[in-house]
Amino acid sequence: MSNQGLTETSRERQLHSSHLTCDGAAEVIRYLKQAIIGGKHWYIALLEAVGLWTITRETHKGRVYCYLITGEAFDWLLLAERLCEAVDNLLSDAEKVTLLFYGKPPLDLTTGKFKELIGTSKYRQYLNYFYGVIVEEALIVAVQEEVRKERRTLGSNKEQDIDNEAYRRIYGAIKAVLLKHFRREKGYHQLRSISLTELKEFTYWLFKYRLEQCDKARVASDTKKALEQLNKLKVSSGKLIIAELKV
Repeated sequence: MSNQGLTETSRERQLHSSHLTCDGAAEVIRYLKQAIIGGKHWYIALLEAVGLWTITRETHKGRVYCYLITGEAFDWLLLAERLCEAVDNLLSDAEKVTLLFYGKPPLDLTTGKFKELIGTSKYRQYLNYFYGVIVEEALIVAVQEEVRKERRTLGSNKEQDIDNEAYRRIYGAIKAVLLKHFRREKGYHQLRSISLTELKEFTYWLFKYRLEQCDKARVASDTKKALEQLNKLKVSSGKLIIAELKV
């Protein structure tokens, strides 16, 4: 897994030299607005702005945005949400909602074009996020469904302890134990609640924990199961990468 920050690629340097030097959020947002007003499709301009962005974490209007989890996994849709908010009056509401809530872009770009627009380093970090967060969440859902089906076969419809059994099968321990371990390792407070930001970081930690604990055959099997679950649920945020894997 890559441990780079949101570093600048040659594509980004080209954008910098041809348009402007983006030293912070305001500069990137200014570029995004100018590009859209100038006639560029807002989604293309958005991806270019993502490529120019260098801030990994910020607090904006009282909300914490963590774009790069543990310095490795890039949550590009979270950054897209932040940028779309800044140019909201220039966007189609329907297209924006479809992208941010369903992960379905308004343009059907190839994987190569997507990678070119956001930059190679961010694309690698996005892959880390895809497998480490999206696919890991899908694996948990898939195993939860397995447990639920097994219980129904035995004549039980009880939902109690399904989560714990799923975590036990995947990671060898229940969620509460794993969360405590994660927080102790990170130096976080042992709270009763968990924020969305911490939950994503915890999921990525679970992914890396599973890679360390399981043999390669088990990891490959679990990844296949999770990708099949994504296809089953038709999760569009994974469509780009799943399509690439099938080529």
